[in-house]
Amino acid sequence: MSHSVPDLDQIGIKAEHDLADQFRREVAHLLGRSNLNFPGAQPVSFSAKHLAELQREDYYVCEKTDGIRCLMYFARGDPESETPEIHYLIDRKNDYRFVPGLHFPLPEDDSFQSYHVDTLVDGELVNDIYEDGSQQLKYLVFDCLVLDGQSLMHRTLDKRLAYFKEKVLKPYNAMYRKFPEEKQHRAFAVEDKSTQVSYGIEMMFREIIPQVKQIHGNDGLIFTCRSTPYRIGTDEHILKWKPPSENTIDFRMRLEFPILEPDTDDEAEGITEPYPDYDAMPIFHLFVMLNAGEYRPWGEMHMTQTEWEDLKNMHVPLDDAIVECSKDESGQWRFHRLRDDKNDANHISTVEKVLESIEDRVTEDDLIKLAPVIKTAWKARAAGMASGGGKPRSIPPSANGGVKRKFEE
Repeated sequence: MSHSVPDLDQIGIKAEHDLADQFRREVAHLLGRSNLNFPGAQPVSFSAKHLAELQREDYYVCEKTDGIRCLMYFARGDPESETPEIHYLIDRKNDYRFVPGLHFPLPEDDSFQSYHVDTLVDGELVNDIYEDGSQQLKYLVFDCLVLDGQSLMHRTLDKRLAYFKEKVLKPYNAMYRKFPEEKQHRAFAVEDKSTQVSYGIEMMFREIIPQVKQIHGNDGLIFTCRSTPYRIGTDEHILKWKPPSENTIDFRMRLEFPILEPDTDDEAEGITEPYPDYDAMPIFHLFVMLNAGEYRPWGEMHMTQTEWEDLKNMHVPLDDAIVECSKDESGQWRFHRLRDDKNDANHISTVEKVLESIEDRVTEDDLIKLAPVIKTAWKARAAGMASGGGKPRSIPPSANGGVKRKFEE
């Protein structure tokens, strides 16, 4: 089954520069920071050293969805207008898109007229495709940074998720149970993402991933530390695991076409200088980022003539594009997909971590075999905490018992 990644421009209206800048400042203020860059956390690639990390700390795991990563900002509109609450998706380019038709009532409001503002959640937009061919756009929330102006970033992950589920998702679902006819007017459904304790890895591989692969695609796992705060930028406590064959790097691609010397026909047309042969296959130079705007040559991408024709047939600018590449068995970089959702290639530090993951080749079997050891260590920490007078560690709401995602409200 083919899975199409949602098109943000079909879902929301992109804010112009000045308005987007205003919202960036609002979000930065909510987060207590001055930096206006993309305010989301970024994972690191899973390598062999992280097997010990999973034993040392409590981690939760969820499937890595094949969708579009976005934060959602619940902003204040004009209280005197028809839109006192407005919602914007923030993509990895830090662009803001207004999404009409969303409403999130406050808890214990039977009229469902109240609404959340000054709220920021993290999630992924996916396009679920079912066996009967029907589709549904969903926004799967996996973290909550700010709720009604109160920062949750310093709270543990299970608490952040619990706040979101109790304060936002529960009244949201209650509203649509009471008014199911309103579902047709929303831009997408909102759910919490299915999360499991880290030693439930086998269940993720055996049950959850086969289900979601059929519905919206999957390309790995995300492990998130329970006890660490939400960290904007690269977070060493969010681990992105992919099957060894699917570890990829995002490069900046620059095309070098062969140069032709003018022949008699060219000269007859007034062409006297050497010129690029755009009908030939170019050399695909790959670059990694050192600093903003500064790139280092890294290597070349190998392509067959058929792959080059397919790439040209996408009819999008290719020179200077961001391309996601994987390494084949012979060590050559091969095209995986265009990353038009990103402005920059991976930083050299990220590239080095991914290469470490490729070299280490931590497999599905490696993770499953480690699950009993992770469980023993987790239980020992919980027992030690309880005997020391602390409260036992809790499991995030969506992982306690039924871990399978709700496919219907």
